[in-house]
Amino acid sequence: MPEPLLVDVFCGPGHTAGNRLAVILDDPSGPVQRQRRAAELGYSETVFVDDGSAADIYTPSVRLPFAGHPLVGASWLLRHRLGSCEVLHPAAGAVPAWAEGGFGWVSGRPEWVTGRTTRQLASPAEVEALPGPPDGTGFLYVWAWTDEPAGSVRARAFPRRGDAIVEDEATGAAALRLTAELGRSLTVRQGAGSEIRTRLLPEGRIGVGGRVRQVRPDPQDARRTS
Repeated sequence: MPEPLLVDVFCGPGHTAGNRLAVILDDPSGPVQRQRRAAELGYSETVFVDDGSAADIYTPSVRLPFAGHPLVGASWLLRHRLGSCEVLHPAAGAVPAWAEGGFGWVSGRPEWVTGRTTRQLASPAEVEALPGPPDGTGFLYVWAWTDEPAGSVRARAFPRRGDAIVEDEATGAAALRLTAELGRSLTVRQGAGSEIRTRLLPEGRIGVGGRVRQVRPDPQDARRTS
């Protein structure tokens, strides 16, 4: 069984914070076994990458057709290992991927992001003061402007799926959804100190990007330098 490679995605300046991601390459197991493994690992998301581009995404409790955090992290890791990664193929469709200015980027479509509700609060202080998930069910993305003219946002994400992930540190798909609703590019500070960038792209697509940091050493690093 392949060991997971660990990266932190959407790190803040100086590569602090970030959302931990497990990337598992070329695992022959099926959906039931993959869902069980994602639950055992316990990260907000685990992505299985097959044949260099097929991306199968799981939270501890559900399988996802699209998510920004695992696709940004997996594409960064594949570039690190293989020298390039131009596209990934989750269930939602083809996702272009690229690197730019120290950030890993992917692009997706707003219609791929379902089941997420955004809620604006009056100030960043109100966002930060929330003691936990507001009452209710379904994924909730709570946000407030920190600098509206500059497109800067403070946000927190509460999946409310009933699994162990009470609050998600950094969520690319929710940031994409908010970008589509507001119709403008954003810089989102989320969780304990993560940062997500978004941008409007042609043909209705939205880019989601951030810094990525490798956590667990990649066994191939030793082979490259030996």
